[in-house]
Amino acid sequence: MQVLDAGPHKFLLLELDPEFIGNIAKQAGFQFKIDDQRRVMSLDLAASDRQAPLLLFDAADPGNLGWFSRCQFYVDGKSGSVLQTPLSLANQRDKAGRALPHAVRVQIAKELPGTFRMPGRQPVNEQVIYAVLFNLLNALLNTGVGVCGGPAVKPLAGRTESVGPKN
Repeated sequence: MQVLDAGPHKFLLLELDPEFIGNIAKQAGFQFKIDDQRRVMSLDLAASDRQAPLLLFDAADPGNLGWFSRCQFYVDGKSGSVLQTPLSLANQRDKAGRALPHAVRVQIAKELPGTFRMPGRQPVNEQVIYAVLFNLLNALLNTGVGVCGGPAVKPLAGRTESVGPKN
C-alpha cells in the first residue's frame, strides 16, 4: 500500500495481487476472469456448478426476512457499492438482458481517500481487502447478501419478484 499526498488530500493506493485474488475466488468455488486496471480490479465470477442461484436477495421484501437476519453484507441497489467496503457488485446479464443467476461482477477500488476505514474504524490494507473479498464470496454462496433498494442490482435469490405495489 502506498500513501499519496496531493496538497490537502491524502489517498491510499492499494497494491492488489491479481494471482492472490484469483486464488481467493478459486478457494471460494468460483470460476473467474480478472481485469486489472490502474484504478480498479474487476472480477467476473461464475458458480456454474451450483444448482441454486447465488444468494443475492432483496433485503426490503418481508418474504426474505430469514435471509436478512443472516446476512453479513449489504449492497446499495442504486450504485452497487458493498456498504462499508471498497467493493462494488453488479449482475452479469445474458444477451436478452436478464440477470444470470450464477454470475456476478465484483470491482475493487484501488484508490481510496486517506480517511477511509472499514467497519470498527479498522484501517484498510491489502490483507483486509483479501479477507473481506473472501467473506463476500462465501456469503454469496452460503449465507446471503442483501440488496437494499435501487434498480441497478437485481436480486437473484429469495422472493425476487414483487407481488403487488409496494406501500
